[in-house]
Amino acid sequence: MTNKRDIYITEVALRDGSHAIAHQFTVDQVLKVAKALNDANVPYIEVSHGDGLAGSSLQFGLSRTNEMELIEAAVSVADKSKIAVLQIPGIGTVKELKEAARLGAKMARIATHVTEADVALQHIAAAKELGMETVGFLMMSHMAPVEKLAEQAKLMESYGADTVYVVDSAGALLPNQVRERIHVLKQIVDINIGFHGHNNLSLAMANSLVAIEEGATRIDGSVRCLGAGAGNTQTEVLVAVLERMGIQTGVDLYKMMDLAEDIIAPILQTPQEITRDSLTLGYAGVYSSFALHAKRAAEKFNIDSRDILIELGKRKVVGGQEDMIVDVAAEIAKEKHKAVSR
Repeated sequence: MTNKRDIYITEVALRDGSHAIAHQFTVDQVLKVAKALNDANVPYIEVSHGDGLAGSSLQFGLSRTNEMELIEAAVSVADKSKIAVLQIPGIGTVKELKEAARLGAKMARIATHVTEADVALQHIAAAKELGMETVGFLMMSHMAPVEKLAEQAKLMESYGADTVYVVDSAGALLPNQVRERIHVLKQIVDINIGFHGHNNLSLAMANSLVAIEEGATRIDGSVRCLGAGAGNTQTEVLVAVLERMGIQTGVDLYKMMDLAEDIIAPILQTPQEITRDSLTLGYAGVYSSFALHAKRAAEKFNIDSRDILIELGKRKVVGGQEDMIVDVAAEIAKEKHKAVSR
């Protein structure tokens, strides 16, 4: 078992959590959260639109505040923590990456679908040239065989990534599946291995611990589960559990508890629970950020959001295909109307 200061936590509430509040973060909120995370000695704080740099759009959801202002705000109060950004090639460009670096971001997490690591070459290379610590982020890792995942991780390593992540974007992986994936990556790559989980099947914590057992040293968390779907591995709980196990993260547990209770709780529009929609995300293997889009489409067409999510899972729809949610909803509504008319 890994011990001492070998586990580095990246707090993702100011990026993944953007999905949970419809991308409505304000500068003041980011200042307060980032300062508290910095004071708690969290190594990395991710700040971006939920869908990464340049994600603000009608398709993904419009940000209330320009993300560069949020990044600049976080940097201004972080003298211990490093500010990270997420970028999905095809949504964000090297231009935004350069702007984030200029503002003081120190880590770039380049995210692709699990079978499309090759589109990350330009962005990983650019991040390295900018002097940023660089992470390859393999999203929807449940959708590829282990051998394919390993091949894609090796590609990201060859492009210059310092770390490669198994990303359970749907919260669909079971502990044995996480164990298998991290174990194989440990044999294949010579760089750091990370794990990013979602709690849609109530397995984010278990999966994170299994990843650590198999050699992952970078773990993502979201304070008070402020993340897409049912949220991510709950950061303050992760810190407490690891301390009980004798694994030190360097993060101040009391300060994380206070942040969760006093600052994050008021931001949450509703408590982060495993609702029927988030449970369906994990069950169907659907991208966690689809929940809000599916709910809105279900209300528009007067159908069950679970039917939309199940169908999206059957069609193996992935992040970036949000426009298909309304199409699927319209088809389901049409079939429902036909059935009633018969």
